[in-house]
Order: sequence, then C-alpha cells, then structure tokens
Amino acid sequence: MNPALPAVQQLANISSLVLPIGVAYSGGADSTALLLAAVQCWPGQVQAIHIHHGLQNAADDFVLICQSTCSDVGVPLHVLNVDAGHAPGESPEDAARRARYAALARSAKQQGLGGVLLGQHADDQAETILLALSRGAGLPGLSAMPERFERGGVEFYRPLLQMSSVNLREWLVHQKISFVDDPSNTDERYTRNRIRARLMPALAATFPQFRTTFARSAQHAAQAQVLLLEIAQQDLMVVGAPPAIRALQALSPPRQANVLRYWLLQQRATPSAAQLKQLLAQIAACTTRGHQIHLKAGTGHVTRMGAVLNYTIVADKTL
Repeated sequence: MNPALPAVQQLANISSLVLPIGVAYSGGADSTALLLAAVQCWPGQVQAIHIHHGLQNAADDFVLICQSTCSDVGVPLHVLNVDAGHAPGESPEDAARRARYAALARSAKQQGLGGVLLGQHADDQAETILLALSRGAGLPGLSAMPERFERGGVEFYRPLLQMSSVNLREWLVHQKISFVDDPSNTDERYTRNRIRARLMPALAATFPQFRTTFARSAQHAAQAQVLLLEIAQQDLMVVGAPPAIRALQALSPPRQANVLRYWLLQQRATPSAAQLKQLLAQIAACTTRGHQIHLKAGTGHVTRMGAVLNYTIVADKTL
C-alpha cells in the first residue's frame, strides 16, 4: 500500500477541507507518492500543479515526467512558469519559496480548488528545525512547518510531516513508478543540502527516532507560541495600542517583550532580539517626563509620545 495513503485519508476527517483539491507536484518521490494517494482517496477530485522555476536545464525534463504520470492516472496538470530570481542579499531558497507559494495560491483560485497538498515530510521538518536552531530562532522558528496554514486566501496542507522520505521512495521503486531526482538537492552550496548530506545521517546513527522526536518538539513549540499569542492579545488590550508606558512597566519583562513584539508585528515590524532588549531597557528607565525614547525596530523607529509609545516607518529614500 502507498505509505502516504493513511496520512492523506486523515484529511478527509477535516470538516473544512473542500474538494476538488490540488497537489503541489514537483515530480519528486514525495509529491509523486502524495499525488497517487490523493487520487486513490478522492478519484476525479484531484488536480496537479507543477512549478517550473527555470533554474536548471533539467526543468523541462521534470515537466515531461509529470505529464506522463498525470496522464497515466487521469489527473489534470497545470504547469506554471515562475520567475524565482532573488534580490541582492536575499536568499535564493527564500525567494523561490515565496514565488512558489504565490503561484500555487493563484492557480488554486483560478481552478476553483479547495486547497493544496504539499509533500514536505519528516526529514524536511527535521532540517527546518536544525536551520532554526542554527539561527537562534524563537518559538515561531522552532515550530518549524505547520501541518496546515493559509497563504494568499488558499488553505495549504502538509499530511506527510510524520513520514520518512525513505519509505515513500522505497514504495515507488518497488512499484516501478517513475519520479524526478532533482540534482540541485545534492548541491552543498545550499545550507539545507549540507544538513541533509552531513547532519541527517549522523543523527540517524546516533538517535534513530530523531524524526519523531523532532516533530514532537516542533508541535510543543507551536502550542507554546499559540499560548504566547493569546497572552499578547490579552495584554495589548490592557496596555493599549499604542502601548502606555506605565501599563507596560506593570508587566514582567518577558510579558513586556511578548506584547511589544506582538504590537510591532501589527505595525509590520519585526524587531531583532538586540532591538527588543534595548527597548525593554529604555522602558524600564522611563521614569521622568523628560526621558526620551528613540530606538530602531525593524524598518522604523519606536519613540515616546507623552505617555505612550509610537512606531514610525522610515521612508525609503530610494523611491
């Protein structure tokens, strides 16, 4: 039996899931197993979406394999050409990811799909957690990839996050089903690929159950983040928006940091850990009328305006 099938069948129990459904189909082993499981679960209700990044010479060959598989199982295939170029200083992986999700959301809307299934698995989740740890990420980063999220007005689902890619690949090979082996996945110029090639085998040898335990830790982090968000919402109602300095000072430093981070995110600002630490120090020192606050946070500045804080976005001088 297709090892992806039980995970896909669980989605049928989600009352909000709407058919027809799309599958982000790269042609790789994981998305191939996912596509075939979805077809078995919802016959005649599945469409495949292939993103053609145009980043490598083999990309056209990937399309041919996808077309062949979709033809064999009677699934409509939508091939989208996406410009995945990145700006100076921007991660090529991040740029490609954003372009891919935007294209998937647009296609899902155009085709009237109720959502899109993604083929990320337990190995991808473990790699994401290791990347987050290497960057000193907080709970949002350590939560790794959620099983379900919304992007561009479209619901996305990751049913394979508890499953090893080895099981999916072995089943496809045994069934003699063709799939793509993307050569870029072995290019160790990319951090994720170095993790896959060097760290994952060492982890498997030392902690054979690491995929399961990493996924469990990610779920714990996600639950804790939801709790912090609820506390931040409650505290913001108390301190006000914009936040009153005296009301902030009545909170413990961790709760101050939590509510300030939430308030700044509402202003579309993501402060660094150092910036938030400076802001907390300034709030603690703000005991006189003449005390001024003017600190950079994200792309703008937090200043004092009387009894409250104010956030101002710095105008882009290049425009």
